[in-house]
Amino acid sequence: MRDLSTLTFHPTAEKIVDLLCEKTQNTNPQFFRIMVCYYICKMAASMRAQIITKDRGVLPVNFYGVNLGISGSGKGFSTNILEDHIINRFHARFFSETLPVIADENLNELAAKRSMVSATLGIDEAYALCSQEYASLGEMAFSFDSATTAAVKQMRHKLLMADIGAVNLEIDEIGSNLLGNTEVLTTFLELYDVGKVKQKLTKNTKDNVRSKEIQGKTPTNLILFGTPTKLFDGAKTEEEYWSFISTGYGRRSFFGYSQSSTRDKSLTVDEIYDRLTSPVSEKFMEDISKDFGELAMKTNHNFKIDVSKEVSKIVIKYKMLCEDKADQMGDLEDSAKAEMSHRFFKALKLAGGYAFIDRQSSISIDNIYHAICMAEESGRAFERMQKQDKSYVKLAKHIATVGREVTHVDLAEKLPFYKGTSPQKADMMNMAITWGYQNSIIIKQKIENNIEFITGEALKKTNLDEIYLSHSNDLAAGYKNIRAPFDKLIDLVKMDSHHWCNHHTESGRRSEENMMPGCNTVVIDVDGGVTIKEAAFLLADYKFLLHTTKSHTAANNRFRIIFPLNYNVKLSEEDFKEFMINIYEWLPFDCDTATGQRSRKWLTNSHGVAEYSKGTELLDALLFIPRTTKNADRKTVINNLKDLNNIERWFISSMKTGSRNNQLIRYALMLVDSGFNYAEINQKVADINARTDKPLSDIEIRNTVMKSVEKALFKRGGQ
Repeated sequence: MRDLSTLTFHPTAEKIVDLLCEKTQNTNPQFFRIMVCYYICKMAASMRAQIITKDRGVLPVNFYGVNLGISGSGKGFSTNILEDHIINRFHARFFSETLPVIADENLNELAAKRSMVSATLGIDEAYALCSQEYASLGEMAFSFDSATTAAVKQMRHKLLMADIGAVNLEIDEIGSNLLGNTEVLTTFLELYDVGKVKQKLTKNTKDNVRSKEIQGKTPTNLILFGTPTKLFDGAKTEEEYWSFISTGYGRRSFFGYSQSSTRDKSLTVDEIYDRLTSPVSEKFMEDISKDFGELAMKTNHNFKIDVSKEVSKIVIKYKMLCEDKADQMGDLEDSAKAEMSHRFFKALKLAGGYAFIDRQSSISIDNIYHAICMAEESGRAFERMQKQDKSYVKLAKHIATVGREVTHVDLAEKLPFYKGTSPQKADMMNMAITWGYQNSIIIKQKIENNIEFITGEALKKTNLDEIYLSHSNDLAAGYKNIRAPFDKLIDLVKMDSHHWCNHHTESGRRSEENMMPGCNTVVIDVDGGVTIKEAAFLLADYKFLLHTTKSHTAANNRFRIIFPLNYNVKLSEEDFKEFMINIYEWLPFDCDTATGQRSRKWLTNSHGVAEYSKGTELLDALLFIPRTTKNADRKTVINNLKDLNNIERWFISSMKTGSRNNQLIRYALMLVDSGFNYAEINQKVADINARTDKPLSDIEIRNTVMKSVEKALFKRGGQ
């Protein structure tokens, strides 16, 4: 069996796909591939092409497809091209020449059979009755976009009488029309395999005479297409769709899922016009239309397509490969397992369609591999479909992109899935918030006049080569906006009497109203109370730049710490002030709390000492952004530890997210440096450990933390 990664698509089908890409200026071919396969099988099924297998009997050529593409990807235009310029001659010849002849021949045969079983019915009278019954069933439809089960069975009865044609259901805008067609879609599940469906027993009356049942098979084709957003609405439509997938459409259907329309925006108007009117393309459409038109000739009716032993073995090998992959899937992945394990059957039917347009009396090795290639692409599309965002994820993304404050009423009106009771909505919102801060989206809530207002923002991760700064040699004017690498900030802070901000300005003037929202660093001024050594020790895990200010002395350390944030944050004046207050509250030592303005400027010091930390962790902005869940959780921890000092709270908070053992050792060594003896340190470590969520065992503390304390005390020269 060939390597699946090397397979190619059917050459004639792909030429049509290329044409559609050219005409629609959409270079994403997946949507068009599904449509072309559908129309190929629609022609084959209409002529009753049959696949003759040695292991599965006689199979009709037919195709079921679910084909989704975004609005503007050329769905309508491509369909018109296929119907009006590709299969137009097939359609015309089929209805004007072949169908009437074949139907009349079969009506004669049917009349002869009915005459033979009736002693009072002559052939001519039987033929007249058959013709009358056939006419009473209405015109034969090449395709239809909606139906009832009764109407489908009536159409099948006409097709059985004619012994030609297929039942072709084509539903556009499936997201809007799915719920109105559940009855007929359920019927089509039964019709797929060999084109049979059980009759429904109805009361026989004078006005409603039950037709004589005809044993036979009628191939059925189905295509459901539309936009993903309408179908995957997070509500009833999406629920019903996945129900159909799990009850049989998953294993029966080919899938197309085009989430983007790739257009070549570099094309000029003249180039677009030339592509739309290309003589080469026009000739190709003319040639392929003539070629397909000949497929509707009477000689192709009941076209027999054999499956050789070699091709059968390829199908079996592909079946075994797919089943092995299905076995590796989880127990709850029923739809995915069913789709995977039945790809071989879909591929076999499509290969029959390829053989029909190639005018081959048997499926070639190339035919089956082209069909397998299509089945594999379909499988990848199905996988993407199954990865649809959950409702709470859609909610989070909507709040982050809507660009304004919203209320629960706004969300209920805009989002079809935001329904249910208040507790249900609250649960969805909490899940959206949780998912959001795990995926760089912050959702903030506030209450005004008993109305909850919700805002959101998708955060961008900080690029350490693009730190937002503005600087000037003037106190208030001439500020230049730059984005500088973090490892080059040391050059800035060591300039001579220069001023800088961690925000950009709109006009170069440093004032609160001129500051642009958006920063990816925070700056802390420390004016005594802790030494540089102590601060560096406490913050050892974090990446920062520390430099002394002009008022720094050996006895009274005064310095500045510049932390890069993990995200770029865009905060209003009031939110930024609260953001900084939260950081001050988090720090394990006192600092200047009067520096929390966006317009705050910092003075450089050319004679100071500046150095980078060895830590790698970026400060988590989500811990401090006002009105977010993560910040609320941080505040809860602080409130629960009010009886402890800043240092003790710091270490307990650190142990909730980092290594408890390492943090306890660091805390204990700090106590050693502060002059505590062994017994005091042992008691303090035990007290801190007991306050954590998952305390270390006494044995572990003795063998790790206190062993380190003993060594440090020995070096200090005392107990």
